[in-house]
Amino acid sequence: MVEEQLVRRGVTDPRVLAAMRKVPRHLFVDEALRERAYGDHPLPIGEGQTISQPFIVGLMTELLRLTGAEKVLEVGTGCGYQAAVLAELARRVCTIERLPALAARARATLERLGYTNVWVRVANGALGWPEEAPFDRIVVTAGGPAVPPPLFDELAEGGRMVMPVGDVAGQMLTVVEKVEGRMQTTPHSACVFVKLVGKYAWEN
Repeated sequence: MVEEQLVRRGVTDPRVLAAMRKVPRHLFVDEALRERAYGDHPLPIGEGQTISQPFIVGLMTELLRLTGAEKVLEVGTGCGYQAAVLAELARRVCTIERLPALAARARATLERLGYTNVWVRVANGALGWPEEAPFDRIVVTAGGPAVPPPLFDELAEGGRMVMPVGDVAGQMLTVVEKVEGRMQTTPHSACVFVKLVGKYAWEN
């Protein structure tokens, strides 16, 4: 998976590649789908949500430029796979999921695998996690029409956010940086994610 889907397509950060090799992706999907867990495609995880294809997880993680000391906010826990990858690379991971059933399952899987630096919360992710702010990095694993203001507010000065921004049919993976309190955005590549739902996103 790592060599064929990540390295060949340009993901080169050795720490990211090592984390992707280590985290057992198959344990984050239903048992019936485990034979397909390492394929180059997303998979359903229930509640109308998906686990992103490995390349997208690797790419978004690389774009965060993690060094190991950061506090990271993830919006859209899903099955918890991205959070596990982040936990291998950052000091602390705060992850928000709006669907209680997915959050409970992700929490159980992460605990079973021994991740002690991940905190899972059920809430509207577009509002962030004010009590834990500021965050050195933020990753949004759902597509929205624009960067939610609360998330940018919670991004630390000099921090980086990676988020799919666009319309429902397709988005642009975008790197957001806070420089002297101002937003600087850099478009990276086209993508299609599930919808970010709630205030500052789509209502349903």
